[in-house]
Amino acid sequence: MNIRFYNARILTMENADILNGELWVQGDRILYVGDGTDTEAVYEQLQLGSILWDREIDCEGNLLMPGFKDAHTHSGMTLLRSYADDLPLQDWLTKQVFPIEAKMDGEMIYHLTKLAILEYLTSGITAIFDMYLTPETTAQACVDMGMRCVQVSGMSGQDDFARSLEKTEQCYLKYNHDDPLLSYFIGFHAEYTCSRKLLESVAELAHKYHAPVYTHLAETEAEVEGCVARYGMSPTKLFDSLGIFDYGGGGYHCVYLDEADMEIFRKRDLSVVTNPGSNTKLASGIAPISAYLRKGINVAIGTDGPASNNCLDMFREMFLVTGLAKLREHDASAVDAWEVLKMATVNGSKAMQLPDTDILAKGRLADLIMIDLHQPNMQPLNNIPKNLVYSGSKQNVKMTMIGGRILYENGRFADAYDVEAIYGKANEIIDSLR
Repeated sequence: MNIRFYNARILTMENADILNGELWVQGDRILYVGDGTDTEAVYEQLQLGSILWDREIDCEGNLLMPGFKDAHTHSGMTLLRSYADDLPLQDWLTKQVFPIEAKMDGEMIYHLTKLAILEYLTSGITAIFDMYLTPETTAQACVDMGMRCVQVSGMSGQDDFARSLEKTEQCYLKYNHDDPLLSYFIGFHAEYTCSRKLLESVAELAHKYHAPVYTHLAETEAEVEGCVARYGMSPTKLFDSLGIFDYGGGGYHCVYLDEADMEIFRKRDLSVVTNPGSNTKLASGIAPISAYLRKGINVAIGTDGPASNNCLDMFREMFLVTGLAKLREHDASAVDAWEVLKMATVNGSKAMQLPDTDILAKGRLADLIMIDLHQPNMQPLNNIPKNLVYSGSKQNVKMTMIGGRILYENGRFADAYDVEAIYGKANEIIDSLR
C-alpha cells in the first residue's frame, strides 16, 4: 500500500530533534521523511507526476517514531501469566515453569504466541527477539500475524543435544531466508542448564557460520557463583574462552557482570539486553546500566516472558531502566531518558541485527508507531522524548505499523485478527493443562 502521513511530529531517532512534516510509505519501505516542502523534487526523482495514495492519514500533530524492539521474549509463555508468581527464580523455573512446559506442544505455542503478539502491538512493539520451544510454530504465528521476529535457539541439557544442534542448524538455514519478517540466530538457554560438551558444540556451530550467539547470562548471583565453582570463572569468561562470542552476540539480563566481563563485552561488541521488569519481579537484582554505557556497550531492552514479568509493556520497561539505575547509583542524573529511548529502538535494532528498522529514513523498513500526544500524560510538550520515558504508557499508542501494514489503530486490531478466538484458545489451553 501507499500511505501518506501528514501534519505529523516526527522523531526519526537519528537525534532528539522533532521534525514537523510528512512521512510516506510505499510497500514495506519508507519513501520520504521531511517537512513537506520538497515533495516536488521527490516526484521528479521518481519520474512521477504524483502518487496514488491508498490512504492519507492526518496525524493531527501526533508523533511518528520507530517502533520499539523487544529484545528478549518468550512469547509462548503467555500460558503462564499469573500462574507461577511470587517464587524465587530457581523454584519458579524447576517447580512451575519446566513441568508445565513439558506438556506443551507446537500447536499450543502457535496460539499462545498470537496472544503475545496482540499485546506487543498495543505497546508499540514492532519486532521481537524470541527464544522458545517450537521455532516452527512461533515463526508461523508471527508470519500469520505480521510480526517481525528474530528467533534464537534455546538449547539446554534437558534436550538430546545432538538433535538440538541439528535442529538449530536447520532453523538457522531456513529462517534466515524463508520470509522477510523472520530471522534466526544460534543460542542456548544458559550455562547452568548446559554441559561443557554442549557449549563446545555451540562454539563449533558459531564458527562454522561465523555467527553471533545469544544466551541468558549472569541473571543471578547464584548463577555466577555456580559457574565459578564448576569452571573457576564467570559465565562470560567461560563462553569467551570457548570461542562462543568470537563472532558477536550478547546476553540477556547481565545483572552481575564484573569489570573483566564488561571488557569482553566491549572487545567483542556484544549486546546487553536488560530486563528490569523481570529482574525486579524475580528479585534477581539491578543491572549496572550506567557502567555499561560508560564502556560503550550496546544496551537494548527486553520484557522477558509473560510468566516472569507479567506485562509485555515497553513503557514500563523504559521507566524501570532509568528508575532502577538512579536508585543503584544514588544519582538522579543516571541513565538519561534519551539513552533509554535509544535502547528501546536503535540499540534494540543493533542487538537483533535489524539495521533497516533503527530510524525513520528513506529506504528503511516501515516499522513505525504513532504516539497520541493529545493525552493528559503527554502535556505540556516540554520535552517529548522525556515524556515518552517518564510519563508515557500503552494508552498513548495510537497506531502500530510493521512492514507497511497497519496492524493496530485507535484501539482496534487489524480486521484479519479474530481477537476473541485468540483469547478463547489461550484459556482453553491452560484449562487442558491444569
